[in-house]
Amino acid sequence: MSIKYMDEYRDSEISRKLVEKIGNLSRNAIRLMEVCGTHTVAIFRSGIRSVLPETITLLSGPGCPVCVTDQKEIDAFIELARTKDVIITTFGDLMRVPGTFSSLQQERADGRDIRVVYSTFDALEVAKKNPEKKVVFLGIGFETTAPTIAAAILAAVQREIENFLVISAHKLVPPALEALVATANVAIDGFILPGHVSVIIGLKAYQPFFEKHRIPSVVTGFEPTDILQAILILVEQVEKKYPRLENAYQRAVTFDGNAKAWNMMQEVFETVDAGWRGLGVIPQSGLKIRERFRAHDAARVFDIQVHGTQDPRGCACGEILTGLKTPPECPLYKTRCSPTDPVGPCMVSSEGTCAAYYRYHAD
Repeated sequence: MSIKYMDEYRDSEISRKLVEKIGNLSRNAIRLMEVCGTHTVAIFRSGIRSVLPETITLLSGPGCPVCVTDQKEIDAFIELARTKDVIITTFGDLMRVPGTFSSLQQERADGRDIRVVYSTFDALEVAKKNPEKKVVFLGIGFETTAPTIAAAILAAVQREIENFLVISAHKLVPPALEALVATANVAIDGFILPGHVSVIIGLKAYQPFFEKHRIPSVVTGFEPTDILQAILILVEQVEKKYPRLENAYQRAVTFDGNAKAWNMMQEVFETVDAGWRGLGVIPQSGLKIRERFRAHDAARVFDIQVHGTQDPRGCACGEILTGLKTPPECPLYKTRCSPTDPVGPCMVSSEGTCAAYYRYHAD
């Protein structure tokens, strides 16, 4: 089925035909995982789960940047906020994520200078206007946000804004796929690969993973027909036992990706082992600021000591991120944990699986 124009991606009749094709083709029970928080929300918002045949189970993976940020990193952010003459700048989702003993929101209520910004360049302007303070941007996210943060660091060097720093807790998607397939009791028959990340890294970034594991994998966009088309492709691959790596988001994603953004990211960052909530330490899955830019690396400038880190007691966020559990299987879901009073990050972020379940899923 060929789709040419934007309105067609939201056309209910095209969606109905795709659902019919999926139903006619699907014979065996399969489990598909979307590895993108935006896909998770789009799937719930459009009601896709409710129209698929019972043979298909959709799992939500580690695609929410806030959710996968390790608890130790959250505690480090809070410790930085308590440092004298430091202004913390961050995206809003991080504010309410519970650390072991506090949160950024609680620290701001206690008088710490913590400011929500909408871009890294907003944080750079805060640094320019407050030369007497160290301004630290909390760098989380995947390959989508890393180039913009790299650009801000390069701009700080060029403009000689020496008090602008970043603490890098960035994560890389392809190594997480490796960790998922190596996780005990996690059965995944196909991957719906992230659209935004793939714009940067291109289809080629997934080739080593696909060639090694031969799991059906499709990059797609975020409209209902995008997602349904990806599901149809995956079902067809599984049923015919002919796995492929496909790009169903060709209007935005190329084979090579965005070379300029990728090169900028490589100039500023190098890969390191990184801790993920629910997945543990994954080799070469994080980004560290290179030695050349050490003056802008908060992890080097400050001696950040974190002790007694613990995940929220009873919270199943880590198991939910790996597809081992769904939110209703967490004992805290809709009892002690809700969007207004979250216990874990999966309920905090707008891209979190628990938050999406809470808002869109009828129990």
